Amino acid sequence: MSDGAADIPIVKLDGLRSGRRADLERVGREIGHAARGLGFFSVANHGIPQALTDAVFAESAAFFALPAAEKEQLSVRHSTSYRGYVRLGEEKLDPALAGDIKECFNAGPDLAADDPDILAGKPYHAVNQWPHLPAFRSTLLEFHHAALELVVLLHRAIATDLAIEEHFFDQYFTHAVGVLRLLHYPPHPGTFDGSVYGAGAHTDYGNLTLLAQDTIGGLEVRKRDGSWTVVPPAAGTFVCNIGDCLMRWTNDAYVSNAHRVVNHSGRERFSVAYFGDPNSDALVTCLPSVLAPDEAPKYPPITYGEYLRSRYDATYTVAPQP
Repeated sequence: MSDGAADIPIVKLDGLRSGRRADLERVGREIGHAARGLGFFSVANHGIPQALTDAVFAESAAFFALPAAEKEQLSVRHSTSYRGYVRLGEEKLDPALAGDIKECFNAGPDLAADDPDILAGKPYHAVNQWPHLPAFRSTLLEFHHAALELVVLLHRAIATDLAIEEHFFDQYFTHAVGVLRLLHYPPHPGTFDGSVYGAGAHTDYGNLTLLAQDTIGGLEVRKRDGSWTVVPPAAGTFVCNIGDCLMRWTNDAYVSNAHRVVNHSGRERFSVAYFGDPNSDALVTCLPSVLAPDEAPKYPPITYGEYLRSRYDATYTVAPQP
C-alpha cells in the first residue's frame, strides 16, 4: 500500500470562473493528465465555501445519529429512484463480497410530484425523502446546487482538453440526475481479512464525482499495476474521479478507476459525495475528437438512464418498490 499523496495530483481551480480561455485550458490540461493516468485528482480553490461543506457534515452526523426506526421510514425501498436512506449492508458494490459496512442518504434534485420530468416518467427523476431535521433539506440543497455548478464548470475545462467546443457538455446537464450522498462508515468490525469493506471495490457510474472526506481516511484507489494507494484527506479540497460514462465518451482515454473504503481507524468515518451525473436521456456516445485515424468506438451508444439502471440493479441487495 503506497501513500497516495504522491499519486493524487492537486488541481488548483484559480481562475476557473473567470471566463478566460487560458484559465480553462490550464485546468483542462491538468485534469486531462490525471484522467489519463490514475483517473483521480483533487481540486483546491474550488469556490464552494468551507462553511457550507462543514454544515453538510454536521447535518450528516445529526441524521445518522437518529434512531434506526426513524431512518428506516425514509428507506430507498420506498422510492423508485433510490432516494433516501440505505442501511448497513444494503449495498454490495463488490458482488463477490458481503454487503458494505456503511449507511447512506441519497438526495437528488428536489423535484415536486407534479414536475414535468416525473409526470413524463423520465428515469431517475423522483421526489426526495427528507428527515424532520430543521436545516437538513436547505443545507443539502444549497450544497447540491453549488456542486452541480462546479461540475459543469469542470466539464468546460475538460472540453478544452478533449478538443471539443467549450460548452459541449452543458446540454447534458440541463436536467442532471446527479445525487448528493451522505455516507457514514462505522469502525471496521473485527480483524480485517478482506471479506468485507466499508465500500467494496467499484467504479463510479456517471461522469465526474466530487468527494469531501473527514479527517479519518480510508479511501483507496487501485493503481495500474494492481496495487492500492491511499487517498489522504486534505483540508479544503475535494477528491475527484472519472466515472464510467465519461470514460465511454472518451473511448477509454480517460480512466474510470476502481476504488474502495476500509475504515481501520477505530472511529466512525463520514464523507459527502456528489455524483456529477448527466441528464437521464443524455446519449453517451464516443467523441470523434478522441479517435485516432481508423480507430473504432469501443462502446455502443447508451443513454445515461439505461446505463445507470444496469449498475443499480447489480448494486442493491433489495430493489426499491414503486
